[in-house]
Amino acid sequence: MHRLSRRSLLAATTTAAAISTGTPATAATGAAPAGKTAARRFRTGFDRLAADGYSVLEGDRTGIVTNPTGVTKDARHIVDVMHADDRVNLVAVFGPEHGFRGTAQAGGSEGRYDDPATGLPVYDTYLKSGQPLADVFTASGVDTVVFDIQDAGARFYTYIWTLYDCMDAARIAGKRFVVLDRPNPVTGRGAYGPVLHKEFATFVGREPISQAHGMTVAELARLFNTEFLAEPVPLETVLMSGWRRSDFYDASGLPWVPPSPNMPTPDTALVYSGTCLFEGTNLSEGRGTTRPFELLGAEGIDRRWAAEAEQLGLPGVHFREAYFAPTFSKFQGRTVGGVQLHVHDRAAYDPVRTGIALLVTARQVWSGFAWRPDNWIDKLTGSALVRTMIDAGATADEVVAGWQDELAAFRSVRKEYLLYR
Repeated sequence: MHRLSRRSLLAATTTAAAISTGTPATAATGAAPAGKTAARRFRTGFDRLAADGYSVLEGDRTGIVTNPTGVTKDARHIVDVMHADDRVNLVAVFGPEHGFRGTAQAGGSEGRYDDPATGLPVYDTYLKSGQPLADVFTASGVDTVVFDIQDAGARFYTYIWTLYDCMDAARIAGKRFVVLDRPNPVTGRGAYGPVLHKEFATFVGREPISQAHGMTVAELARLFNTEFLAEPVPLETVLMSGWRRSDFYDASGLPWVPPSPNMPTPDTALVYSGTCLFEGTNLSEGRGTTRPFELLGAEGIDRRWAAEAEQLGLPGVHFREAYFAPTFSKFQGRTVGGVQLHVHDRAAYDPVRTGIALLVTARQVWSGFAWRPDNWIDKLTGSALVRTMIDAGATADEVVAGWQDELAAFRSVRKEYLLYR
């Protein structure tokens, strides 16, 4: 990382963002005086942008990168709100994976079209980066690119890398970049799990951050800008107010809109940063069920897996023997056996350690266990460490111990970019 040599390059940008959007201390306020309890009024970055009359965007031809999660508390889409407000000159929408309105499944997008509701041109950004994505921004004629998408809190949730790619492309195209912040749905209390090694970089992890990063998108944007981009993009962040790092999603009062078809509830996000690792195995990760990433299984697995996992006494979670028949993806239309996770204490629950423990116990109780032939597990975990240690018979605690040094180094960098208490 190159934090020390690059910090001065961002000084002007950071100052501008603080003036126009409120300092980190202002954005993080909401705590009651000692001994008193007070209701906090939560506002997203978009709420604060609109309340300020869109002054951050004044005079600019504006384009926005968003998807169905870009909503207000009353479930209106922010594109519809902005299009109807003559205080902002919204001229383009940029759609990521699944599309701006969310009509495409995993691995798909909506292509280039004009939005029927607003008439705005919608440009496809999916699988574009670097100069090709910069060319999209240039062709759109925008001065400023705005980003507002709900994250799920995991390194391999690809919308944070959409953020990264769009920041880099805006830099290349000479555009300004504005991030409207939203809560990390599983809190911002801490960072957990292995850190990506650069040789394993893909769209499920571009840069060395931990598997569960514990940051908001605005915090990530600041980290990306200073630590990872070749040169910083002119960046401003519009922060939330009334959000604390210990808050789960329900504290916001926002409606939950699935960020993608297989993230149907905040409960999914709670387990996702651990159980998504099963995408790298021959077991079902629950796609094609009503509880993706909470249900795991395969043909030939029985009650022994749940019993073995439960014996570990992992904090905050119980494991139930479960049987299900996915309607698509692995084992489509076939009944499989496995486990369902039941998180009973979400503050104590460690999703990454739990995911590792489930991999270890699945391999112990089911002779059919196998990694995907392409070693996708290495892309998800960010190195070969997890796969090789589990294959060598390591316990879950031994695997977790294997990444503590690199996690400590990332935590040290991360703390410099945290904007909320």
